[in-house]
Amino acid sequence: MLAVEEGSTVELDRVLLVGEGDKILVGSPTINGAKVFARVNNHGRGKKILVYRYKSKTRYSNKMGHRQHFTNITVERIDAPELKAKTARTNSGASTEETQDGA
Repeated sequence: MLAVEEGSTVELDRVLLVGEGDKILVGSPTINGAKVFARVNNHGRGKKILVYRYKSKTRYSNKMGHRQHFTNITVERIDAPELKAKTARTNSGASTEETQDGA
C-alpha cells in the first residue's frame, strides 16, 4: 500500500521493463531515467485468505486469516528516455553499415 492520498499523482522510478511496439528494454535491475506517472484511485483490503495448520496425532491446529492491503492506481504516462535514444542509435547505426558494405 502506498502512503499517498486518493486522487493525487505518484511517480514510480524503479522501472524494470519498458516496451514500445517491437522494441523492449529490460533493466538490470532497473532502467536508468525511466519513470511511471500514475494517479491513485483508492486504497483497500483484499479478500480474506484462511490459513489452517494441522499436525496429526498431536492435537495441534491453528486457524488464521489474512487480508492484504492494496492501492489501486491508473497509469497516466510512462517516460523512458533510454528507449527513445536506443532506437535512434540503432536506426542510424544500421544505415551507416549498409553504406560501408555497399561501397
